Amino acid sequence: MKTLHVGIGLLMLALTACGNDGGKASPTAGDTLRYVAVGAPATASHDPHGGIGNQSDLTRFALVYDVLTKPGPEGATEFRLATAFEPDGKLTTWTVRLRDDAKFTDGRPVRAADVLFSLRRIHEKAAENFGRLQMFDFAASSVVDDHTLKLVTPQPYAEVPRALESISFVVPEGTTAFDKPAPGSGPYRMTGGNAENAVLERNEGWWGAKPPTRRIEIRAVVDPQARAQAVISGQADVASAVSPATARQAAQNADLKVVHRPAVNMYPFVMRLDREPFDDPRVREAVKLAADRQELLDKVFLGFGQIGNDLLTPADPSSPKDVPQRSRDLDRARELLKEAGHADGLKLTLATTTSYPGMDTAATLFAEQLGEAGIDVEVKTEAPDTYWTAVFAKSDFYTGFFGGIPFTDVARVSLLGDSPTNETAWKRPEWDKAFGDALATEDEAARRRILGGLQRELRDEGGYVVWGTGDGLDLAAGKVTGLPEGPGFDSAFIEQVRVAAP
Repeated sequence: MKTLHVGIGLLMLALTACGNDGGKASPTAGDTLRYVAVGAPATASHDPHGGIGNQSDLTRFALVYDVLTKPGPEGATEFRLATAFEPDGKLTTWTVRLRDDAKFTDGRPVRAADVLFSLRRIHEKAAENFGRLQMFDFAASSVVDDHTLKLVTPQPYAEVPRALESISFVVPEGTTAFDKPAPGSGPYRMTGGNAENAVLERNEGWWGAKPPTRRIEIRAVVDPQARAQAVISGQADVASAVSPATARQAAQNADLKVVHRPAVNMYPFVMRLDREPFDDPRVREAVKLAADRQELLDKVFLGFGQIGNDLLTPADPSSPKDVPQRSRDLDRARELLKEAGHADGLKLTLATTTSYPGMDTAATLFAEQLGEAGIDVEVKTEAPDTYWTAVFAKSDFYTGFFGGIPFTDVARVSLLGDSPTNETAWKRPEWDKAFGDALATEDEAARRRILGGLQRELRDEGGYVVWGTGDGLDLAAGKVTGLPEGPGFDSAFIEQVRVAAP
């Protein structure tokens, strides 16, 4: 508790100092949104094109820079800078048309050359950003005119607009310095503070609907309880990603509200298929059958979510809906272990961390459940600062995280044979070919059927135990309205959030 108290104290100091605004009069309530987001201050960044590990950075970038598209309701794609995507007959060359009224904060118009430069830079930094734009051939892509470009894909790709929902932040062509914010064309501009504690002012020249709040302050805070306490004490207006326990307590406070982003947090248990004992499909199935999914949901997410069925993206429009729910079967799990040569039991080490609320609780509880099937599990809790570089995609058995991104993104990043972080070593050429066939299918319904079949195969034979999906829980003062309720990238778009005046 000593560490937590010190962390909260430092947070309050930072909030108070920034509120003083260098000696200027503090903005009034209703004029400012004070937003405390998940983030490690030591890794805060001004570069919108590399790896974005902090939600605080992602939220700031979504305010400062425009994107081509963003996630919309019910899996649809919402256009932002882009106004149209026109494919050729082979689905390999896409004409992208841009709005003609977007300007950077230094007065320059946003041109197709700026967009292509930004996309190329994202692609060049693939080692940092998990290769999110690896489906494009940017050497063959070109500028047509100031508001039109052509994007080329080496293989047919029917979901180009959706592929660009991720981190397509646009900066001026030729930008090389990112030690401070580059000029953006988004709804806000950064006017003070730093990457850890940023002050943003409304961009009066933005092309979109005028944001209701003049000023937004974004703080990067690792500890979820410290984030929540900032709102409870009145030092902040919104805290992202609070714990289920905090959400339950806040429900009793009329001055607070909890915003639910349905089923967006997932802590799957990850098994590597290329290492013993998980190279045996019988062991993988036994581990899945030993899970008491309802107990995990109730105790980790406190019921704020839904039971998982080992489908990685259950909210994705392509996720199959007719798959029977996998239920606990300890007898069958023991039989499978015996068939696999582990009649006398099995010893495993399960890595976990505290990066997100309940990750360590989930691992401890799952270890107890596996023990009932004859699997002796040692839980090893690793430091959150190094977990995603030292454990993720490296350990044999660990607690993972997914945050509501589309299935096609998950496949590109984690499932294809050449994926940059193929964490389970899921390498099946036939599966990869079927994925390519799906993306070459122009008819959306047919494409989704193929993708659904691939997800079913992964569920049955892959290395993920998806026991449940928890709601994203954001804590806000009662005077706050308009917080986004969508999954994944959508949660970063807070420009229409309103704070009622006193």
